Amino acid sequence: MSNATTIRPEEAAHFGKLAAQWWDPKGSSAMLHRLNPVRLRFIRDAVDAHFHADSRSVRPLAGRRAVDVGCGAGLLCEPLARLGAAVTGVDAAAENIAAAREHAAGGGLAIEYVCGDVGALGLSGYDLVTSMEVIEHVADKPAFLRALIGAMADDGLMILSTPNRTPQSKWLMIEAAERLGMVPRGTHHWEDFITPPELALMLEDLGMQVGQPMGIAWNPLKGLHLSDDMALNYILTAKKAV
Repeated sequence: MSNATTIRPEEAAHFGKLAAQWWDPKGSSAMLHRLNPVRLRFIRDAVDAHFHADSRSVRPLAGRRAVDVGCGAGLLCEPLARLGAAVTGVDAAAENIAAAREHAAGGGLAIEYVCGDVGALGLSGYDLVTSMEVIEHVADKPAFLRALIGAMADDGLMILSTPNRTPQSKWLMIEAAERLGMVPRGTHHWEDFITPPELALMLEDLGMQVGQPMGIAWNPLKGLHLSDDMALNYILTAKKAV
C-alpha cells in the first residue's frame, strides 16, 4: 500500500463488520438494495449515451472493462457483469471481498475482486469506472479522484454518487435513518459530505469534463428515485476533457 493511502482504516473496519449481511435485502444493507436499482437506471442511460450502445441490448457493456471502487460485497459489480462487462471490484475491507467472491461464485459470475487502496493497485484502461457512496468515506478526496482517473481508459466514463452536504441530508441520513436503524450507526459523517459544485470543481481541476448531476431523492410515495432534487444525494458522470 502506498504512503498516500486514501483509506481510512476505521471506515474499512466499519464496513467490514457488515459483510455477512451485505446481500440480505432486509439486513443492515437494506437501504443499498433499495438504492441500487436507482443507480443502475442512471448508469444504463449514461452507458448507452457515452458508448452509443443500443438501448434495447441486454449486454451494452459487452467487450468492455468496468471497475467498481469501494464495491462492498459486490452489489453493483454483479449487475455490471450481467450487462456484459469484464468487472473488477475493489474494496478496502477484506471481509467484503471474501463475501463478494463467495456470492459471485454462487451466481456463476467471473468477477475479479481485489482488496486494497485503489491508488496503490496500478489499475488502468477501464472503460467504466464507478464509485458509489464512497468518496465521503476517503481520507483524501483529490487523491482518490486522481486514482479513479488513473484507472480510466482515455475514452472511458466515470460515474460517482455521494450524499450532498445539506441540512436535509443531515436530518434524513443521520438524525433519522441512523437513529431509527435504517442505516448502521456511524456509517455517515455529515462534515465529510461533498456538494455537487465542490465535487465538480475537484474533477475539473484534474482535467475532467463533468456531466449534469442528477439527484437521488426520497418521498413516501415514490421511495428512492432519480430527481432534479439533489438535496439528499446525487449521481454524476465525468470523462476526460479533450
